[in-house]
Amino acid sequence: MSLQSSFVSMPTSPKIPLKVPSVFAGKAWQQVLSRDPQADGLFVYAVKTTKIYCRPGCPSRRPERKNVSFYPSPEMARAAGFRPCLRCEPDAAAPRQDPQIAAIDAVSRYLKENAGEQTRLKDVAKATGVAPLTILRGFKRVLGVTPREFAKTERMAKFKAKVRVPKTSVTEAIYDSGFSSSSRLYESAKANLGMTPTSLRKGGAGEQVRYALASSPLGPMIVAATAQGVCQIAFAETDEELVAGLTSAFPRAELKQMDRELSYAVEAVLAAMAESPKAEPLPIDVRATAFQARVWKELQSIPRGETRTYSQVAEALESPRAVRAVAHACASNPLAVLVPCHRVIGKDGALTGYRWGLSRKRQLLEAEGALPSKDLHE
Repeated sequence: MSLQSSFVSMPTSPKIPLKVPSVFAGKAWQQVLSRDPQADGLFVYAVKTTKIYCRPGCPSRRPERKNVSFYPSPEMARAAGFRPCLRCEPDAAAPRQDPQIAAIDAVSRYLKENAGEQTRLKDVAKATGVAPLTILRGFKRVLGVTPREFAKTERMAKFKAKVRVPKTSVTEAIYDSGFSSSSRLYESAKANLGMTPTSLRKGGAGEQVRYALASSPLGPMIVAATAQGVCQIAFAETDEELVAGLTSAFPRAELKQMDRELSYAVEAVLAAMAESPKAEPLPIDVRATAFQARVWKELQSIPRGETRTYSQVAEALESPRAVRAVAHACASNPLAVLVPCHRVIGKDGALTGYRWGLSRKRQLLEAEGALPSKDLHE
């Protein structure tokens, strides 16, 4: 039975302030925590300390669970003595749209179209008609990154496309992409490419990627590293699949199996899975966009034994609307266990997808004591 259908038989008179049945309260609270916009209109939650009721998707700070009660409709919440939130307007037919979305969309399109040029904030504001302060404040909230980070990512994407064009030199690609000098590109390359621009143009040729194959509680495992740090941790059914995956990720790099030399890294990953004192931090060398890097860093802050929903991760990044982008960043994570994307679950408590298989995700969460309980679904 759905949460909405359970309200059909309830009296609707405001003189009878019925609450949401307790059997549904657990699920309702999870929807409030994740600011689930799809729950808006199904119920409202009220906070006894403030005497205010809100939509589930309200962006306001979350209250303590002990102070919250749920009502099938705003009328019932008002009958119980609560008043509507001025921020989320729970009495309105539909939630108010963020007024800055259209403006930020216009700015992002402009930055993409002009990725090959050095743009100043005042020039962007003049070209798009969006006030500089709106750009600075709204950009990170709506898209999850600053205008500067967005522009750098777009410039790097343009360079990647340019440098692969036949007969185009690295120097030509640098300046055509809007970088003022090669040093500026190399500064960005460390975070966004994981290898030098010349190596990128050659598909990774000239780079050596060492790897080790090992057994793990989750089956065959590969740990690969460049000279700068670990670049891939993955699981599969066979060693052949693992090597094929590494080859696909680094098609023209020199791949060299070095089980003994990388045994320390393998031990560190296995120890991390078992929460052992030997779980030493490992240096990382991965290619990521600015937003992916922020997501992966946030995932590393989730304590062992706990989980987060995609909405909660987006909220922690101060980008509550970037739920899909967070999910995509989790799916793109190249470092199993080290970047614990397995600790991110669906808003209803479901395990959802996992790059290396749901059974492995379940095993990891069971080992950590974080498998969602039945209460999470109620």
